[in-house]
Amino acid sequence: MSLDNAEDLSSLTGELAELRRLQPTDIPWIRRFAGDARVACMTRSIPHPLPTGAVEEFYKTAHSPDRTEEVWAIDARRSGGAPLAGVVSLKAIDRGQSEIGYWIAPDYWGAGLASDAVRTLVSLNPLRNCTFFGSVYQDNPASARVLTNNGFEYIGDAEVRSIARNAVVPTWTYLKRLG
Repeated sequence: MSLDNAEDLSSLTGELAELRRLQPTDIPWIRRFAGDARVACMTRSIPHPLPTGAVEEFYKTAHSPDRTEEVWAIDARRSGGAPLAGVVSLKAIDRGQSEIGYWIAPDYWGAGLASDAVRTLVSLNPLRNCTFFGSVYQDNPASARVLTNNGFEYIGDAEVRSIARNAVVPTWTYLKRLG
C-alpha cells in the first residue's frame, strides 16, 4: 500500500508538540538521539552503533513517493523542547489498519511527548484507519503505558528481532479499534 497524500499529513498539532514531516535540519537530531543505545535498543529497526548514512537513508525513505510508512518528527518547541524530540510513525498494513511506532529522546522521557503524539494520531486519524496496532518490548513498561493510556487493549505476546540487541525480544501487542 502506498501513501501518496503527504500534503494532508504534513503537520498535526497535539497539546505538547507538533507532528510534522521530517526536514533536512532534523538529520543531526535523529543521528544524535537514534544513535543513543538507550533509544536503539528499544526499537526493532535502529542499529547500534548507527552506520554511516543510515539516518540519511531513513530520511530519504520517509519522503519516498512509494513509502508504506508515514513518519513525523515530534517537534517539542511549543512546550520548550527541541525541534526534534522523537519520531512517530504509522505503517500501513492492510484494510484500513496501521501499526504505530515511536521513540523519544532520553532527555524527554517521562515528559508526556509519546503519549501526546499517539493521542494526536489516534484522534486525528490521518490515514483514516479503522484499527491501530502497536507492540512494545516487555522490558519497556513505559511504552506500554503510552498505548494503554490512549485506549489500546492488550491482545497478546509475541517476539521480534531487535537489530540493536542482536536478539529476539519478547513483546506485548496492543490494538485500538476506532468507530
